[in-house]
Amino acid sequence: MPAHAAHLTSDSDINALLQELLSNAQIILGNHFVGMYLYGSLASGDFNPERSDIDFVVVTADNLPGETISALKAMHTRLAAGGSMWATRLEGDYIPRYALRCYDPTQARYPHLGVDGHFDVEQHESDGVIQRHLLRVEGIVVVGPAPQTLIDPVLPNDLRRAVLGTLRGWWSPMLHDSIRLRSREYQAYAALTMCRALYTLQHGTVVSKTVAARWAQQSLGELWIALIERALAWPRDPQQDKMNETLDLIRYTLERSQQFEIPTDST
Repeated sequence: MPAHAAHLTSDSDINALLQELLSNAQIILGNHFVGMYLYGSLASGDFNPERSDIDFVVVTADNLPGETISALKAMHTRLAAGGSMWATRLEGDYIPRYALRCYDPTQARYPHLGVDGHFDVEQHESDGVIQRHLLRVEGIVVVGPAPQTLIDPVLPNDLRRAVLGTLRGWWSPMLHDSIRLRSREYQAYAALTMCRALYTLQHGTVVSKTVAARWAQQSLGELWIALIERALAWPRDPQQDKMNETLDLIRYTLERSQQFEIPTDST
């Protein structure tokens, strides 16, 4: 079990940032600290230095008092101001151990750091099911117990239901309020996320955005091949505005998702 973050990745600057995050989190949390983990593209081997976030989870012994949350917020502000380009790519949660075991919307408010640097206690939605699955099956232990001892197995239909919840709760409203999709970056993110959602609905598991995108190019027909290829190429290649095409892919995904009505007691 690693006791530090000095050799977690092949990038020494990322390792230095993770070591600083770990050290500060342990000092601030004290006896509240249980463990720190990485998941997402950095854990799956799909990390792209040009566009990927650094996804982390710190597990705490219980809910944190207000003064501790304030100290964590100040710490992340210092990291962001410290000059490391990677500090602005951090995105993560401070999850109480009892809440990590299994996603429960009634126990899903805990501190979250967004890639925009915003830090606050937030309600986490059904994508927390997917987060737990990824953390359990491919999470990197920085320090702490094995994720499998902290998180219950997530069943295929749990993943499908989580995807349906995210599509209908987050993406469907964008058909009527598409301001986020004015960004070329968000258009690329949306296209790849639709590929991943369709893959999970079809197969009941989660793969990287790149793997899902290549599957979608082969499975969804020629209409979406070019749009998905542009999304994969971002930000290396100049991106034309493809908001209408991206909205069409979101609409198509929502329509396809209607075939996947999963009973709540199904496995």
